[in-house]
Amino acid sequence: MSQTPGASRSIRRVALLSAHTSPLEQPGGGDAGGMNVYVLELSRRLARRGVEVEVFTRATSRHLPERVDAAPGVVVRHVSAGPFEGLGKNDLPAQLCSFVRDVLRVEVESDPGHFDLVHSHYWLSGQVGTVARERWDVPLVHTMHTMAKVKNAMLADGDAAEPIGRILGEEEIVRLADRLVANTDAERGELIDLYGAEPERVRVVHPGVDTEVFRPGRRVEARSSLGLAPDAIVLLFAGRIQPLKAPDVLVEATALLLQRRPDLRDRLVVPIVGGMSGSGLDRPTALAELVEARGLGDVVRFEPPVAQDRLADWYAAATAVCVPSYNESFGLVAIEAQACGAPVVAANVGGLSTAVADGVSGILVDGHDPADYATAFESLVDDPALAEELGRKAVEHAAGFGWDVTVDRTLQVYDEALAAHRSLRDLEPSRITS
Repeated sequence: MSQTPGASRSIRRVALLSAHTSPLEQPGGGDAGGMNVYVLELSRRLARRGVEVEVFTRATSRHLPERVDAAPGVVVRHVSAGPFEGLGKNDLPAQLCSFVRDVLRVEVESDPGHFDLVHSHYWLSGQVGTVARERWDVPLVHTMHTMAKVKNAMLADGDAAEPIGRILGEEEIVRLADRLVANTDAERGELIDLYGAEPERVRVVHPGVDTEVFRPGRRVEARSSLGLAPDAIVLLFAGRIQPLKAPDVLVEATALLLQRRPDLRDRLVVPIVGGMSGSGLDRPTALAELVEARGLGDVVRFEPPVAQDRLADWYAAATAVCVPSYNESFGLVAIEAQACGAPVVAANVGGLSTAVADGVSGILVDGHDPADYATAFESLVDDPALAEELGRKAVEHAAGFGWDVTVDRTLQVYDEALAAHRSLRDLEPSRITS
């Protein structure tokens, strides 16, 4: 591939590891979410800069092709590792040996020096990445996306704690990776404070948003296409349905809002767009039962996960988008919604404090008391001028998270990692595998 302006001069080909979920999967259900969007879009954008990308992910069906050309310069390889169906994310550590074997085989079957760098995503991929780093003698860049110690400190009611095996795995990755990519300054601090990461190895790179897909000024047409009334009050949740994401907070807040303002009922619509995921699979009917118990069957509508362009319609149609998660490493939903001109009401946790400018592009809520969310929604309903102003500022805020900046910073991190790895190898060859 010819050199493209703005590409790294040192990095020609990257092995990008996404073991537990494929970037080709539909986000919003199962294990597919913001990370899927991030991995696929990063791969595409790197390829446009002249860096070839091969993505390795676990095959979840015997019918999947071994290789998919996902975009010019981007290959997705489906690796057979364990049973195709029926494995949950917590079952996957036992299958990593098989995954590692097939990842390493690609290098063996290629010319020497096939890959210049490994970029792993999530801790399962990071475990594979540490082996590839040693065998291929290339730098490892790792992005956590979420961390066990952070999740365990902020568990939702009924959610299961992350196992000690994951914590130990993450600590090993932090020790061995040449560079760690944090989505926000807050996540960088968590890596340093909770995992003992060396500060000089941690770089902050905000995820990007595709402003060609997620764009403002389409409320009328979006509502029409979705069958929503022009004067509807639309409070939207988009994402995986599981305790961590807290869609129940939106349901409870809706019930409280209608207790205070029964006059809003005829106009209120609360779409929940997404599918079951994680520990939510343990009680798949729990949210629907809560809706029924609160008498909201005429207000709440469940919608399956949708493609990006359709998701953009939902954002554009929304009066506000609710992101009440107990933790988010960044909160891509919040940025996408703001890019479409929707104010965001979000929990003041993790990366959401970066993704949402409180009082400027949305409202950050401390804690998860539904009454506080109901108050935030009521303020937007009662003051359309405020909602409109937040929507305008939301578009401006989201524009600062464009993909060009993300890829520029990622390439800088790659070059740093390569230089650090070469320096370490030249000075102390034995430390490469230590």
